[in-house]
Amino acid sequence: MSKELDAMYTSLLNNQVPNLWEAASYPSLKPLAPWIEDFQARVAFINLWNDEGAPNSFWMSGMFFPQGFMTAVLQTHARKYKLPIDTLRYQFTVQDHYNREDVESSPEDGVYVDGLFMDGARWDPEKKMIADSNLGELFSSVPIIHFMPSDTYMTDPSDYECPVYKTSVRAGKLSTTGQSTNYVLPVFLPSQREQEYWIQKGAAILCALDY
Repeated sequence: MSKELDAMYTSLLNNQVPNLWEAASYPSLKPLAPWIEDFQARVAFINLWNDEGAPNSFWMSGMFFPQGFMTAVLQTHARKYKLPIDTLRYQFTVQDHYNREDVESSPEDGVYVDGLFMDGARWDPEKKMIADSNLGELFSSVPIIHFMPSDTYMTDPSDYECPVYKTSVRAGKLSTTGQSTNYVLPVFLPSQREQEYWIQKGAAILCALDY
């Protein structure tokens, strides 16, 4: 048995993802068992997309490189309306639904995104804004969000610029864009508090949990 296979065997015994797999995999902090379930769900989502066409809502968390998907949505909008892509930015509208199955149709422009989680805060469905986490709640599900490209949208200064990360570690390698490879994009959410309040709480949106 080689050194690499011995290390893999030890990882499997300890319910850990082997280093050989991690080297070719997407970022994840899950133990081996939930990692396998997550991997199978990702494959099933992509296969369904390939067989039946684009879904009404996209599981952005299930993509290997969600930053590329976000750029592709902007490119599609730019080609459709013959707009320079560098003039486009996302406008965000949080929906009432949480599950992809509840979405009856896709939006005319932009995409619906589901499967996100919030750390350090939660979404208040009644007030339609970001709020403090419930007592004893580490993470909370985020409703489906409409990512709408726009060349006229101006952010509200009172909105919280909530960062979206692939994993809760939030750190990653420095990419050619000058940003962490674990960072996806900011989502602007309505808020009654100052930006500094949520920054100190570490409020962020995560694509995947640790379990």
